Amino acid sequence: MGDPGGGGRRAWCLRRMGMSAEWLLLEDRSEVTVGRGFDVTYQLLSKICPLMISRKHCIFKQNAEGQWTMMDNKSLNGVWLNKERLEPLKAYPIQEGDRIQLGVPLENKENAEYEYEVAEEDWEKIHLCLALRNDKPVVRCSRTKRKCSLEELDSPGAEGSSDSRTKVNKVSHDCEQSGKSCGRGEMAKKSPKNVDQKLVSPGPSGERAAAEDDLGTVSEKAAVLWSKEHKSPSLSQSQCSLDILKKTMAKILKLKVKVQEKQVAVLSVKQQSHKRVQKEIVKMEEELQELQDQLFTEQVQQQQRVEQLEKNFQEKEQHLEGLEKQHGEKDLKEQLAQALQEHHILMEELTRSKKDFEAIIQAKNKELEQTKEEKEKVRAQKEEVLNQMNDVLENELQCIICSEHFIEAVTLNCAHSFCSYCINEWMKRKVECPICRQDIESKTRSLVLDNCINKMVEKLSSEMKERREILINERRAKISEDPAPCSVCD
Repeated sequence: MGDPGGGGRRAWCLRRMGMSAEWLLLEDRSEVTVGRGFDVTYQLLSKICPLMISRKHCIFKQNAEGQWTMMDNKSLNGVWLNKERLEPLKAYPIQEGDRIQLGVPLENKENAEYEYEVAEEDWEKIHLCLALRNDKPVVRCSRTKRKCSLEELDSPGAEGSSDSRTKVNKVSHDCEQSGKSCGRGEMAKKSPKNVDQKLVSPGPSGERAAAEDDLGTVSEKAAVLWSKEHKSPSLSQSQCSLDILKKTMAKILKLKVKVQEKQVAVLSVKQQSHKRVQKEIVKMEEELQELQDQLFTEQVQQQQRVEQLEKNFQEKEQHLEGLEKQHGEKDLKEQLAQALQEHHILMEELTRSKKDFEAIIQAKNKELEQTKEEKEKVRAQKEEVLNQMNDVLENELQCIICSEHFIEAVTLNCAHSFCSYCINEWMKRKVECPICRQDIESKTRSLVLDNCINKMVEKLSSEMKERREILINERRAKISEDPAPCSVCD
C-alpha cells in the first residue's frame, strides 16, 4: 500500500460518498480511529444527530500481510460493510470499491450521513480532499514510580521528619561542594513535579475521562503556581489567583448540583403517562449533555487561567532568584508544607466531585434502561389483550350452521343467534332451535351484532372481506330466486 509522502505514490483512503472533501487517509503502518471523541484520528461531529457516531466508533488496522481491516468498536448504531452490519470487536478485511456506512439513516433520509468508499488513488489527487486529523492533545495525569519527594520535606512534627531534614541538608551540601547555587526557588519549582497524582479510575466514557484528567492537571498546575507565588513578595497577587481558582471550583460544584436535580427529575418522569416518557427522556439526555459540555468548557477556561499564571510566574522568576538567598531553610520548609497541604485539600475535593458525578451518570443510565424495559412490557401486554379480544370475537360471533360470521343476525326466542338465511333454510326442515331444540316461536333482528361484526370485518384481510362479500351476494341471489315466506312471523 502506497506511502503518501512523495510524488507519484499511491495511497489508500476512505472517499466520502457525494463529496470532494472530508476523505479519510489510511496511512501505512498506523492505526486509524474514527469517532466523535477527542482521542481519535478523525473526529466526526454530526450536525443532524450528534449521538449517531460513538466516541470511538470504529478502528482501521493493517494486518501482518499488509491487508487493511476494519473493526466495530462496540458502537451504538453499528458499522456496515457492503450493506451488512459487522459484529463488534471482530476484524473484517476491506478491498478497493467496498462501501462503508457509519450509523443508520434517519427516518426522512434514504442514506446515512457518513458513507465512504474504499479507494486507492494517487497522492497528488487525494491530498487536497483529505479531512483534517484530530491533533488535539489528550492530557493525562502522569504517574511516577516513586511518591512525592515533598513528603520527605514535611513539617518537623510529621512522621519521618528527621529523615526529611537529613535529605534536604544532603542536597544543600552537595550543591555547595559542586560550586552551584541551589536556591529555594528552584527546589520549590522541581519538588511538586514528583507528586504522585492519584485519581479515581476513569468514568464510563473516554470523553469524560479526558475531561477529568484535564481537571486533575489544572489542579496540579494551580498548586505549583500557588506554591511558587508564596515565595514572591507580592502576596496579594497570589491570593487573587487562588480566589479565581476557588470561584471556578464553585462553578463546577453548581454544575454538579444541576446534574443531581436532573436525576431527581428522571425519577418523577417515571410516574407520568406512557406517551410523555420517551419525550422527557430525550429532553433530559440533551440537558445532561449540555451540562457536561459546560463542565468541559469551565475546565478549559481553568486550564487557560493556569497557563496565564505560569506565564506571569516566569516573568517574576528572575526577580525571585535575587531574593532566594535571603530566606532560610526553615521558611522554605514552611512554604512547601503549606503549599502541599493546600494541594492535597484541592485534590480531595476534586476526587469527591468526580465520584459523585460518576454515581449520578450511572444512576441516570440505570433509570433509562428500566424505563425502556417497562415500555416494552406495556406494549407486549397490549398486544396480548388485542389478541384475546380477536379470539373471543371470532369464536362468539360465528353462526353454528354455516361457521361464518353472522350475516344479518337474528335472535330466536330461546336467545340463540344465527344468520337470517341459515335459520330460514333450517326451518324448512325443522321448526326448532339447532342448539337447544326448543320450538321456534319468534325471530328478532340483532342490530348490535351486525354493527359489531361490520367493525370487526374492517380490520380483517382483503381476502376475508372478498369472501364475505361473495357469500352475501350468493345468499341474496338465492333469496330473490326463492322468496318463499317463512312460517314464523319475524
